[in-house]
Amino acid sequence: MGVDIQNKIRLALGSVKDHASIGKAMIYNHHDRKAFSDIEIAVLRATGHDNGPIGDKYMHEILFLVSNSPGSIPFLAERISRRLCKTRHRLVALKTLSLIHRLLRGGNRCFEQQLRSAHVSGHLQMSTNSFLKCSDPWSSFLRSYAAYLEERVGWAINQAGKLEPVMFNGLEFGCYEEKSVDMVFRKLPKCQAFIDRVLDCSPRDIVPAADSLAQAALVNTLKESFQVYIMLCEGIGILINMFFDLTRPARALACDILKRTSRQSKELHDLYETCKRVMENKNLEYPNVQIITMDHVLALEQCSSFMSTSTSTTPPPLSDCLTTLGKESEKEENGDNGSSSSQFSCTMETKISKVWVVFEEDDGELQVPMAMDIV
Repeated sequence: MGVDIQNKIRLALGSVKDHASIGKAMIYNHHDRKAFSDIEIAVLRATGHDNGPIGDKYMHEILFLVSNSPGSIPFLAERISRRLCKTRHRLVALKTLSLIHRLLRGGNRCFEQQLRSAHVSGHLQMSTNSFLKCSDPWSSFLRSYAAYLEERVGWAINQAGKLEPVMFNGLEFGCYEEKSVDMVFRKLPKCQAFIDRVLDCSPRDIVPAADSLAQAALVNTLKESFQVYIMLCEGIGILINMFFDLTRPARALACDILKRTSRQSKELHDLYETCKRVMENKNLEYPNVQIITMDHVLALEQCSSFMSTSTSTTPPPLSDCLTTLGKESEKEENGDNGSSSSQFSCTMETKISKVWVVFEEDDGELQVPMAMDIV
């Protein structure tokens, strides 16, 4: 009973604050600033102290006002950042972050690009400093969600409606196919950074009082993670196919990428399984996460080491490396401490020789031709 009264008092005080902020914005509603004032009012109403989600009408209103007011996106970004920075109310903070997320998902490409530019210039800031000293699950989720959005700003929705990282001009690799190298050495690290931020947004940090708001934010986060995970899998496939064509430093970098993916695949699988149990939205199409074991990565590293020390130009098949690694693992499990064969079998070549070799016997000497040499 006492808790309900306290919640009602908080909601009443929050409503008073919202009306005061809206009234203050209306005072500065001059003719030359009418559009900007309307944008600020729409932001305040969309991020009110009530427990309800962000209304679609406020989203449409913000997008409409911005599209008809040139140069208003930096102002919009500043007002959103100010709202997030000044509030001490967790619901308002979460709704403000959700507003940023929906704007990134709901605007056109031009709007999205300008909003990204506002973030780079410092107009759009996703600071949760007000909750840094708090250790409760609410504050933990807010910080993780803000960190996710910081990474999300670096991604754009392409014409096919899929997420892709915003790539800037970087190094040129002339030795390999440009698309493959771009995928492996530029896009894959971006995908992994994105997945790391998703893994931090665990539904275990969501408390019942914020189920509707936090779960709505997490649903959008999960949907975007599905797309990025598919891109990650495509990149890993390209990486494996081109692994033996890479230089030694590039193979070392590729192994580091695979090690990180091995860790992420297990954690992402566990996250999706948890979300399936606790999330109210049961219509999400979760991808089938393929767990990459560390044994596979170690096998590739062994192949890479063999290539670096071998004089042969033909690398050993990956299947041979995996088979050898599996046999060694079985020996360790069975407690075989005997002498083991070499890690990789050497290439055997048959040659016909015409050299006569003399063998000495008890009853005399016998000469026989050597039929073959093993090299």
